[in-house]
Amino acid sequence: MTTLILLSLALCLVLPHASLAQQGLGEPWVAQRRLGYRSQCQLERLTALEPTRRVPSEAGFTEYFDQYNEQFQCAGVAAQRRTIQPKGLLLPSFSNAPTLTYIVQGSGITGTVIPGCPETFQSPQQGFEQQLEEEVAGQSQQFRDEHQRIQFFREGDVIALPAGVAHWCYNNGEVPVVTITVSDPSSNANQLDRQHREFLLAGREKRSQEESAETEERFRQHMGKNLLSGFELELLAEALGVDKQVVRRVQSQNDNRGEIVRVERGLQVLQPSRRSTEQEAQEQEREEREQAQESRECPYQSNGLEEAYCTLKNKQNIGNPVRADFYNPRAGRLTTLNSQKLPILRFIQLSAEKGVLRRNAIIAPHWRINAHSVIYALTGSCRMQVVGHRGRTVFDGELRQGQLVVVPQHHVVIKKAQSEQFEWITFNTHENAIANHVVGKTSSLRGLPVEVLMNSYNISREEARRLKFNRGNEMFIFSPRFEREQQSNNVLKTVTEN
Repeated sequence: MTTLILLSLALCLVLPHASLAQQGLGEPWVAQRRLGYRSQCQLERLTALEPTRRVPSEAGFTEYFDQYNEQFQCAGVAAQRRTIQPKGLLLPSFSNAPTLTYIVQGSGITGTVIPGCPETFQSPQQGFEQQLEEEVAGQSQQFRDEHQRIQFFREGDVIALPAGVAHWCYNNGEVPVVTITVSDPSSNANQLDRQHREFLLAGREKRSQEESAETEERFRQHMGKNLLSGFELELLAEALGVDKQVVRRVQSQNDNRGEIVRVERGLQVLQPSRRSTEQEAQEQEREEREQAQESRECPYQSNGLEEAYCTLKNKQNIGNPVRADFYNPRAGRLTTLNSQKLPILRFIQLSAEKGVLRRNAIIAPHWRINAHSVIYALTGSCRMQVVGHRGRTVFDGELRQGQLVVVPQHHVVIKKAQSEQFEWITFNTHENAIANHVVGKTSSLRGLPVEVLMNSYNISREEARRLKFNRGNEMFIFSPRFEREQQSNNVLKTVTEN
């Protein structure tokens, strides 16, 4: 009896922890989304949004979409677009929310500083005896730098950052770097409030000359100096171990360059060569495919801080056509990025999707089962419609380059390319966002019996067959009408004969 009692107590202690691990709560960086904000998604009308606030810097500027807009309040996210000129350095900062950044244009280098992780980039070291002798004699002339890893980025890359992780970025290319970033302050990684905030570790944000007093007051809580400027001079000098003059510079009291500064002679940092980086990337992709398979077999396995976070890849390119998950040579392609491909997305609970449509091609009507979506137009334009609860059309218009639309969960959306080529990036508020399509090879209508379609829509058997099979084997991306009609006739002929 004593043994049974002890066993029961042990199970009571173990099972709650197992339940937490299965929910992801045992992971320190898992950013599950908060609930309780459903009332803010009673939207009567969606609109194509553009940035409402532009903050200039010495070597670029940042454009903010209005996070107080009802569409952003519904999805619980924020968005911003940043332009960094050649030789521009985005100063170190961190955010109160997990983020996904898509590189719209340009290339450069970026670094992250993850707490508890070692400095793996190190300058060549001197011999121990020689180093000791120079230190004793006070003649050490060679400075050895070391820092956390640096990686290259280019157009088409998606970069994931957990909340609170400091990062910086430098444009070492010949053209401006343009990025679009979506942050998720509604995740449980942020315990402040639902507003997105950036915390500067250097520099200070400049006030836009075009900003009105009302706009400045509205965004006052989101702008200002760097964090170190708030400390008392002598106390900070003692903590940093430097003189007061250096501290005054660190606090950026008279620095009006903004958050993006120009490095005239170029940034000289320890970094790997591009060739070795490409070779390592190929090897890492192979390892990631193996790890993804293991994670599917045991999805909640954790190997400790060093293996789980410090060496975790936070960047993947989805602009390369070779990586497309769905491809229709007459219509376009679709590339998805979820936690199966980039495991760090499991910790920040966001995912992405890059799409390309040829003129007049259509993305099948679909809805997200488990996520809100932020659709940003990269190039070209499309005709877009969004239908909400009880068949209400909440958006019917054009989505042009530089604009975005927030599509709430379960709202059905359809897109048709108007320009020669329409490209977009979608940010989803779930690590593995699932889309349910209305029509196509693996759609809802294709999965229903013909008899059900006949009685549901009060149509004939022939009409039901057309409704079910008119898209043949096309999935998600549909070719233009004149090609579709020819293909549809061939498919229906085959179905009828069978």
